[in-house]
Amino acid sequence: MTGDLRLVVFDVDGTLIDSQNHIFAAMEHAFSAVAHPLPPREAVLSIVGLSLPEAVARLVPDLAAEARDAIVAAYKRSFGTLRADTLSPLFPGAARVLSELGARADLVLGVATGKSRRGLDHMLATHGLAAHFATTQVADDHPSKPHPSMLLAALAETGVTARNAVMIGDTTYDIEMGRAAGMATIGVGWGYHPAEALRAAGAGQVIHDFAALGPALDRIWEMA
Repeated sequence: MTGDLRLVVFDVDGTLIDSQNHIFAAMEHAFSAVAHPLPPREAVLSIVGLSLPEAVARLVPDLAAEARDAIVAAYKRSFGTLRADTLSPLFPGAARVLSELGARADLVLGVATGKSRRGLDHMLATHGLAAHFATTQVADDHPSKPHPSMLLAALAETGVTARNAVMIGDTTYDIEMGRAAGMATIGVGWGYHPAEALRAAGAGQVIHDFAALGPALDRIWEMA
């Protein structure tokens, strides 16, 4: 995929889907499994987007590595059970916008997420979104955000240059990752980090609903 194509990469949790209840419930189970107090909800949600081992390490940096590993394993078991029982919903407007962008001949879409491959594949299949994405990058294959590895791989897979690519996400990790890869960035204000934090991290724009995404992308292409 070359030429004048442009790449639009989406984060998942907090950007496309509202998974906060699943994430917090799985963390409750995981910390209970090792009999360790669960950090406050706002602390748990603040690390969404990082790879799971990195997220747990940030939540409980003083806990022994063996206990952190046990939390990670318990979280994976619990989240898988919760995912099977109830699907995290898409944010309003997400499905429509993905369909519209996916139909454009000048764009290719991608995903860069802290989810596992299994978790992402389940989400995309259940919501019927898999066909929209030309490249999907997951935590199984890369260092944790904000390392740019996921985005560099997405650029390589699609043949799009960084100057023609945009990263869209709800956390400072997404914004920092996009900037590290040399891409434009758009923060979304409905996720897990506040708009002011996204701007402080260097987001080129911050939007507050999916209806604003098309115009935000147009502004980026106009400046390119």
